[in-house]
Amino acid sequence: MDTNQFEQITFGGGCFWCVESCFNMLKGVESAVSGYSGGHKENPTYEEVCTGETGHAEVVQLTYDPHVISYEQLMDVFFFLHDPTQLNRQGNDIGTQYRSVVYYKDEAEKAKAEKAIKHSQDSGRWNGTYVTELSPAEKFYPAEQYHQGYYNVNPTQPYCSAVVGPKIQKFKKHFGELGLITEN
Repeated sequence: MDTNQFEQITFGGGCFWCVESCFNMLKGVESAVSGYSGGHKENPTYEEVCTGETGHAEVVQLTYDPHVISYEQLMDVFFFLHDPTQLNRQGNDIGTQYRSVVYYKDEAEKAKAEKAIKHSQDSGRWNGTYVTELSPAEKFYPAEQYHQGYYNVNPTQPYCSAVVGPKIQKFKKHFGELGLITEN
């Protein structure tokens, strides 16, 4: 595998279990890793991030092949999976750790993110003002191992049944029709 062909993007759109599960199904996504970014504490734990006191957001870091799936397509999925008009929350998940955020590595990527936000706003998918934060990329801390692929291991866990599962079904229906989902 030629790792030079891959790029990375890190963003947060609420609970990382939802976001990571869906992105791992996309053609061209080599990996989607749940983690934390944007805070002031080194090596934060899930329990610490959940307090909202570390400043971190729950995020997913994607490694993807831009020859298979574009940055713009990934951003379209990102804005499909969460409501970017909700400040510091997604549904009943409340706190700065659930904020909508895109981390960019350079000015060119920031411009692409701004364009993607405008495209999503103009689509009318979500009513209201977008509150998605654009921030320079910061250190990414992978979440504890039990968070990786959490839904696949725990589909009957109450939160997964009530929140993650329905989101995945909606995602599969929409993006499966577009041919972006792998056949697993």
